[in-house]
Amino acid sequence: MSEKITINPQLEESWKNALSDEFGAEYMKELKKKVVEEMKQGIVLYPPAKQIFNAFNLTPFDKVRVVILGQDPYHGRGQAHGLSFSVPDGVKPPPSLLNIFKEIENDLGVKMPKIGNLEGWARQGVLLLNAILTVRADIPASHRNIGWEKLTDAAIKALSDKRERVVFLLWGKFAQEKEKLINTEKHFVLKSVHPSPYSANAGFFGCKHFSKANEYLSKAGQAPIDWTNIK
Repeated sequence: MSEKITINPQLEESWKNALSDEFGAEYMKELKKKVVEEMKQGIVLYPPAKQIFNAFNLTPFDKVRVVILGQDPYHGRGQAHGLSFSVPDGVKPPPSLLNIFKEIENDLGVKMPKIGNLEGWARQGVLLLNAILTVRADIPASHRNIGWEKLTDAAIKALSDKRERVVFLLWGKFAQEKEKLINTEKHFVLKSVHPSPYSANAGFFGCKHFSKANEYLSKAGQAPIDWTNIK
């Protein structure tokens, strides 16, 4: 493989500033080294390198109004494109995303499109952030604890420290462990079980997080999210 293999995709300027200390840290150097080495070995990683920072690039730091935290990217071919729960155009929405749509329909009384690309949410200020930004093909959580969590924890803490009145949607135990990074006195945290088919009936359905998020944003003087505008 080419020696020019890199994981230096463009990073949006406001996030580059917010996370400047992280990119010079030793763990990031080691993380980059590990990912590049796997790519050189021919190991297939998702998402494509240029989409690793998609969540940051589509939702600048100063535009974030809602955070939806996922765990790691989809590990199936063609599914991951750097946004939590989202899939590219032409890819069938996975079960968890279909359950998210079902809850939106029941919560807001709207009809959701049958596509799974959530870039429209990202452009409205919904940060669709996975805690782990890469994964080996067909091996879920294969890049856990190689450094990505430190970077994304720093991103969550930066939003908590430097922004106000952001809504954090924490679905499932993994996401809820991040609550400790958030100042709940100046931000709004909503928690439920994960929208996975294995748990959605235990509290995700009926949580009304989407209307509650918009109610909070409206009271804070911000425009609500158009949850039907996904593309």
